Amino acid sequence: MTLRELFAPFGLAAPDVEVRGVTHDSRRVEPGFVYVALPGRRFDGHAFVADAVARGAVAVAGARALSPGVPYLRLPETELRPALARLAAEFHGRPSEKLWVAGVTGTDGKTTTTFLLHHLLASSGRRTGMIGTVGYDAGAGLAFPEGHFTTPEAPEVQGLLARMVEGGLTHAVLEASSHALAQHRLDAVDFDLAVWTHLSPEHLDFHGDMEGYFRAKALLVERARLAVLNTACPYAMRLVHRPHLSYGPGGEFELLEVHEEAAGLAFAFASPEGRFETRLPMLGRYNAENALAALAAAYTAGVSPERAAAELPRFAGVPGRMQIVRTEPFRVVVDFAHTPKGLAATLSALRPTTEGRLVVVVGSAGERDPGKRAPLGRTAVELADLAVFTEEDSRSEPVEEILAELARGAEEASGREGKDYLLEPDRGRAIALAFELARPDDTVVLAGKGHERTLERENETLPWNEAALARKLLGLE
Repeated sequence: MTLRELFAPFGLAAPDVEVRGVTHDSRRVEPGFVYVALPGRRFDGHAFVADAVARGAVAVAGARALSPGVPYLRLPETELRPALARLAAEFHGRPSEKLWVAGVTGTDGKTTTTFLLHHLLASSGRRTGMIGTVGYDAGAGLAFPEGHFTTPEAPEVQGLLARMVEGGLTHAVLEASSHALAQHRLDAVDFDLAVWTHLSPEHLDFHGDMEGYFRAKALLVERARLAVLNTACPYAMRLVHRPHLSYGPGGEFELLEVHEEAAGLAFAFASPEGRFETRLPMLGRYNAENALAALAAAYTAGVSPERAAAELPRFAGVPGRMQIVRTEPFRVVVDFAHTPKGLAATLSALRPTTEGRLVVVVGSAGERDPGKRAPLGRTAVELADLAVFTEEDSRSEPVEEILAELARGAEEASGREGKDYLLEPDRGRAIALAFELARPDDTVVLAGKGHERTLERENETLPWNEAALARKLLGLE
């Protein structure tokens, strides 16, 4: 594509030079790139225009009065992010228009529902890609990106979709976070389907209030041709004016019975094609609801409920999300739960199928929401029989101070050190300690890191794979 073609829709005459990429990150600029200067909370992209040009940018888009020495597309600040999405999509040939694309949004359940839908589509013969929190699959298997975005920025989204098209894929499933929707990262994605899990208070520091949070999520449903809506979510029911299929109580897809077992779930569901029974190798009753959302979504793509029910038992799980590492003689589970609410949900889900004690290894991140540390400690001792408090990306903060706050919360809940909780700053040693103390029929939960591939300390960032470390300590690999 030439710069003239790329900028023509914006009414800016530009020379006929080749464009080799679009980015908002000046560090990624290479010769032939277009650089979009985004203002941000910490950094203003306009401050890096000269650096981008020095690196070979052939054009710049921004909102300030600048003379960068290359063609300059000046837009109102509010239009820069939409322009970034549009430029990236045009550069890559609008790849989403060549795929069937589903977006999955909601407060909880996005990742699991995304993986489940990807599995149901792929196992039924549809060549399917995926983009989400844990990683992405552009046709060559799951890859783990840098950073912890649920949804990447627009150039990365469009680039991955283009790779899917080039690789012959026909379907794609994307996690659509509220931040990504509000920040226009997905503006140029042509969605065939929107899947809504549920909405509860989160990210209100960014969205202001629940109404702002809802409006951001609703953008996905309003843009998609069809939606799959959860009848148990009052916010979802505000969107029934859109073309939709429903799941949940009274919906077209409905859970009829759920049985929790040590190695997973057995459940029956109603569908437009009748009643079916299936099994899901995941823990936690709420994952039956995530599976129901995926079943309904797959149905809109032509996967029959009968076929989907047959494929669910072969689901490989989600890295770091209620991931079973071992079941005997004691069960080991890796989960991403890193907030008091998330930890409570995880421990409550595991309690019914734990015959022995519930042991949890958990920490709290440095430089992040210190107010949650004491509540995490309190939740751990209230819902588990033994907690081992340890590091979790302590960064610049002394890990001992973070552990002291976890211990304070535990003490407030009448927990006693040595009986109800232990302190071990080194996460690897904490996990080993939990395994040493575990008895037959216990469940050991490794909470907080989940799928993440690094452990951040003050002076070092370690490669990290919690499930692999657990398997190594258990002698499984």
